[in-house]
Amino acid sequence: QVHLLESGGGVVQGGASLRLSCAASGRTFTFPATAWFRQAPGKEREFVSSITWGGVSTTYADSVNGRFTMSSDNAKNTVYLQMNSLRPEDTAVYYCAAQSRVRGSLATVGAYDYWGQGTAVTVSP
Repeated sequence: QVHLLESGGGVVQGGASLRLSCAASGRTFTFPATAWFRQAPGKEREFVSSITWGGVSTTYADSVNGRFTMSSDNAKNTVYLQMNSLRPEDTAVYYCAAQSRVRGSLATVGAYDYWGQGTAVTVSP
């Protein structure tokens, strides 16, 4: 059983920064890719960023490119999302996701096998 636990969410003002963490535990192994998704109230879950094992490749949604940075620490089984210049439209619950095997587009929900419970981020104007 694999568990993903997100942390680091909170309430901030526009322009502030937050750093989210996602720690994997349980039957951990090398995830081919890990990602962050987010879901705002009344909206579908959307892709934010992904990183392949060892941090070889990162991909970002256009809406966060240049403001968010995803990184990984394989020794700690942890991935991070550094979020700078936050905007009210970034308000959402942020979810960590991981693959058990390589498949599908990394920007799609269906490509991932494991999900965390989410951490809430609220950005006020």
